[in-house]
Amino acid sequence: MSENIENLMLEQLRAIRAGQDRIEFEVKEVKTRISHLENVVLGNRRDSVGAQEDIYRQQTTIDKMADRIDRIEKLLQNVSA
Repeated sequence: MSENIENLMLEQLRAIRAGQDRIEFEVKEVKTRISHLENVVLGNRRDSVGAQEDIYRQQTTIDKMADRIDRIEKLLQNVSA
């Protein structure tokens, strides 16, 4: 009788261990996926920052060109007057 109980306990412990191994594997897989998603998000943020920098740079160029056009128009008004 005691041998049967020991066998049942060992069988249950093995089943618990197998379940624990499966859970550990799945947790590792989830961690890997989360890490990948974090890298994708960081890449998107970098792209967004780069695009915003380009917009600021273009706006600065446009502002400088507008200032130059204003000065040219004033010079032309003075010359034609």
